[in-house]
Amino acid sequence: MAKTLVIDPSDGTRTPFLRGILTRSLTDAGLAFEKAYQLSSDIRQQISSDDEITTEEVRRRVLSELQKLDEKEVIENYESVNPSATKVMVIERNGDIQPFSIIEHRRTLESTGLSSDKAAYITQNVFNELAESYQDAIQTKAIGRLTYDKLKQHYGKEAAKRYLVWIDYKHTQRPLILLIGGATGCGKSTIATEVAHRLNIIRTQSTDMLREVMRMMVPERLIPELHTSSFNAWRRIPGSSESRESSEEMMIHGYIHQSELVSVPCEAVVQRALSEQVSLILEGVHVSPALVNRFKDEQNAVIVPIMLAVLKQEKLKHHLKDRGVTAPERNAQSDYLSNFESIWMLQSHLLSEADNNAMPIIANDDTDKTTDRVMRSIIEVLEKDFHDKVEDVFGSD
Repeated sequence: MAKTLVIDPSDGTRTPFLRGILTRSLTDAGLAFEKAYQLSSDIRQQISSDDEITTEEVRRRVLSELQKLDEKEVIENYESVNPSATKVMVIERNGDIQPFSIIEHRRTLESTGLSSDKAAYITQNVFNELAESYQDAIQTKAIGRLTYDKLKQHYGKEAAKRYLVWIDYKHTQRPLILLIGGATGCGKSTIATEVAHRLNIIRTQSTDMLREVMRMMVPERLIPELHTSSFNAWRRIPGSSESRESSEEMMIHGYIHQSELVSVPCEAVVQRALSEQVSLILEGVHVSPALVNRFKDEQNAVIVPIMLAVLKQEKLKHHLKDRGVTAPERNAQSDYLSNFESIWMLQSHLLSEADNNAMPIIANDDTDKTTDRVMRSIIEVLEKDFHDKVEDVFGSD
């Protein structure tokens, strides 16, 4: 089937319509991949009989489909990167000249813990002022200083300070090692995915997967406690049936024993990231204060530990029900609910240990808000070693 050519009237460029490119643009604008792929497929079907179509007509069709989906924020983001709009050219730190990216600028602001709406507002303010200045190109440090001033003006000194700290960190190029712990069902994987997207971190690892690899390598008859859930590991430890400990003490003992086993590959994954100087998100129930403490003296990376929690029993049960539906291969829904008391006791233990070790605890009651809180926790760690002034980061006027 012949491809429809898309014509850019501004320079006469003709390129084939590519569903993958449109899908990527839509996901960058905030649309879920499945919806973006389906919308791109629909557009391709609509224009399949056309030999040529303009970029503006493609955009008109896309916006029409987005309006049907009632994706207001996506529409705003998609419209903001209109290729026919005024382009602001930016001189990067290495001397390269690139167009100002509204999406990347907004994502940087979100990385400081600013909400999506507030980040979009500041980004649009910055872009408008740059577009009105009619400069051939502008230095990144000037854009940074303008952004800092806008944040201070609209959202106060603290928001501006967080941005300053984040930009200073980005200049160091030190890797970020984010360690996210929490009991079963508290949303570790979801939050890790959200944070990875915001920070553009491509290396993520779950302790569940590392445990699964160990299970394939070590027969169940040798280490039976490895071949079960963290909250049930105690049942597989030889001699547990004769123990006089309480059920809670035995459950905690089993968890600690399994965590010590899984800590070996966990530490190896972190050490590999450190040696390669790449950022990493490690998440899972086995991310405990004991594991975190093994990296407390690391100087060549930023180590940020987080303990997630769902503090309402009914909400955690709801999470566990959803987990059983969306990821049935991980365990049956009934298994989670029948072991709820053990899961709840394990969470209490993890939170107590986190509190005793000054490991930040974040209640996961809303994905977006929790992601913002994680970002702020990262900034708080960075602030401990930050003593510079605005002029040190962006230069004097």
